[in-house]
Order: sequence, then C-alpha cells, then structure tokens
Amino acid sequence: MPSRLPSLKVVLIVLAPCLLVLGIWLGAHPRFLPGPVAEALAGPEDRRVTLEALDVIHDKYYRPVERGALSDAAIGGAVEDLDDRFSAYFSPKEYATFRQAINNEFSGIGTGVRGVKAGLRIQTVYPESPAKRAGLRRGDVITRAAGHTLAGLTEDAAVAFVKGPEGTAVTLTIRRGERTFTRRVTRARISVPVVSSKLANAGGTRVAYIALSTFGPETAHVEMNEAIRRAKRRGAKGIVFDLRANGGGLVTEAQLIASMFIAEGPIVTTRGRAVRERRLEAVGQPVAGRLPTVVLVDGGTASAAEIVAGALQDTNRAKLVGARTFGKGVFQAILPLDNGGALDITVGQYFLPSGRNLGGAGTKPGSGLKPDVRAQDDPDTKRDEALDEALDVLAAEL
Repeated sequence: MPSRLPSLKVVLIVLAPCLLVLGIWLGAHPRFLPGPVAEALAGPEDRRVTLEALDVIHDKYYRPVERGALSDAAIGGAVEDLDDRFSAYFSPKEYATFRQAINNEFSGIGTGVRGVKAGLRIQTVYPESPAKRAGLRRGDVITRAAGHTLAGLTEDAAVAFVKGPEGTAVTLTIRRGERTFTRRVTRARISVPVVSSKLANAGGTRVAYIALSTFGPETAHVEMNEAIRRAKRRGAKGIVFDLRANGGGLVTEAQLIASMFIAEGPIVTTRGRAVRERRLEAVGQPVAGRLPTVVLVDGGTASAAEIVAGALQDTNRAKLVGARTFGKGVFQAILPLDNGGALDITVGQYFLPSGRNLGGAGTKPGSGLKPDVRAQDDPDTKRDEALDEALDVLAAEL
C-alpha cells in the first residue's frame, strides 16, 4: 500500500502559511475569539478592548478611516491624557521631520525659543537673522508653523516644524500681546555661537562675561573651558556666567560645565521608574578655581541650564541674579516605535545636590530656581539692566 506521508506533507506545507495569516488576523481582531484564546493571542483584556474598538471604527464608521491613522490617533490620545507638557507622540512623518531637524540637515529662522502652552515663546532674536528681518521680537509667541498648530506639542516637536531646508519659506502665526498676525520667513543656515565672551568692568576690576547658549553640542564644555582659560590669561578676577534663554541640552555637558566651578561632590542625581538611578559628580579640576562667580538666569533658563545654576547655588559657589527660572525637574527619552513613529515621553526626574527637584508635582510646572538677587532686563532699552546688576553683585564679592 503506498505511503500517505508525502501527501500529508504537502497539506501541511499549504496549510502552514494560511494558519499563520489566520493567527495574525485573529490576534489583531480578538473580538472573534473566545476569552481564554483571545488573551493568549492578543494579551490582557484592556489591550483586546482597545484593538476591538479600533476594529469597530475601521469596519463600521460611516466613512473609511485608515488603520494607521486610527493607531496614530489612539497613541496620540493616550499621550495627551497623561497631561504632561513634555511628552508627545510623533507620527512616522513627524518623526522623520524631527530627526532631520536634530541632525542639522535643516535650517532655521534665527531665534532662541522656549516651549509654552500656546507654542514657542521667542527668547532671543539673533542679529542679521531671517527672524530679525521679518520683524519678530523677543516675547512673541509662535502659535502655528507650516500649517501645524504648536499648542500641546513638546518644544522639540514644535521647533521641528519651524525648521526646514535652507532657502525654503515657512509661514508663522505670531501672537504679540493682544494682536495676532502671520509672517512668511525664509529659512537660512544660522550660525549661533555656543559660547560668547568678553571682558567687563565690575567696580573697577576686570572680570569676564561668558554667555552659554545651549548645552546641546557635545563640545559645549570644550568651548566653555577655553573661554574661562582665555579670561584668566587676560587678567579677569571674576566671572559673570550668563545662562539666560538657555533651554538646556545634554545632562553630561551640564556635569562637565558645573565641574569647571565645583571641585567635588554631586552635581545632579537622576531617578525614574524604568531607568536606574544615576548620580553625576564633579570631575577633574575646576578650571575656574575659586574665581568669584555670578550666574545670570531668567524664565528661559531650563533643564540642563537649571542643573548647573542650581548646583552652583546649592554649593554656595555662585549667586544667582535675574528672574525665577523655568522650573523643569524631569527628563525625557525618545523611543522609536515599529510604525516608524516615536514616543517622546518623560521617564524620570532629576535632583540637585540639596535634594530639591525644580518641577512641580510630577510633570506640573515647578517654581524653578529663585535668584538671590532679582533683576530684569528691559528689552526696550539698549542697556542690559540685569547684566549691570550682576556686575554690581560680583563687584561686592571681589
């Protein structure tokens, strides 16, 4: 009698792909399965209910809705429900734009900004920039860019819509006080110095004024180190360290730059539910030595900039002059997803040497750093009143 095994093998070969496809389909449509089987294939009930709801919308809604769009909306809604101004969902298209922006493949309009609830508040307008030529001012709020409403987006996500290829134009909606208007601005390559410095006079004594615009590039500490060394060679007896409108950047750069003023001990400790606790301490020899130092801060001083300013204040290494800082006590991680999008979500908090956290409860707005001496620059005058106050405070320290 001839063997039936070859025909059985053929049947199995034919059925295997069909069963695989059926299993995948049922896993994505758990409402057609009995409870125990559904849980085995599609996971716990809450996950199955979510998939079932998306399935019903896809199949029954009066007009066709792409499943990808439903997934984007579901993820975006879940993140929005966190009530976390620092967390966001990037759709695949938005994430591609974001990656191009942070990889410096895109150009900008020449502003320093800070994310606010309504969009992006302009902290600095750089000289000879497209923004300057378009008449944009410090204090303006960009509420829309390139057809996208910026309210509710993280700062990085909002900035990505403002940036774009060099020579292309972007239409911005600007809110200035009670007035709202639009400007069409042509993007350009913007060269913004990470560190700028000069000599200044504090009560008749030569001192250094050093401004740091960002902790973003991994070479920020190198430029900062050279600026301090150059100032010392030129006879500076003290330092005004300007961190106004500095939105932060890399926490490792914050550690290295704070270490230029602090000889030993903790700079910052980071903690999170899914990230291990990490304590960053002062490293190396402080290049600034014991030079008296005053740090200029304002509402745009945030994140890594607050870490440095707070560490110097907590260790009594420097006095803070200016306005209360932004108050961000959390940090985020960007986690790519299989659909080509990504989650930019809060994963932990950071704590200063004294143990304080600058944020409010959870991710709520915090009180920030309180300056030792309050001072405010008047943008309508040529003088920098806050810098003048900082020089007076430094003079008293010399």
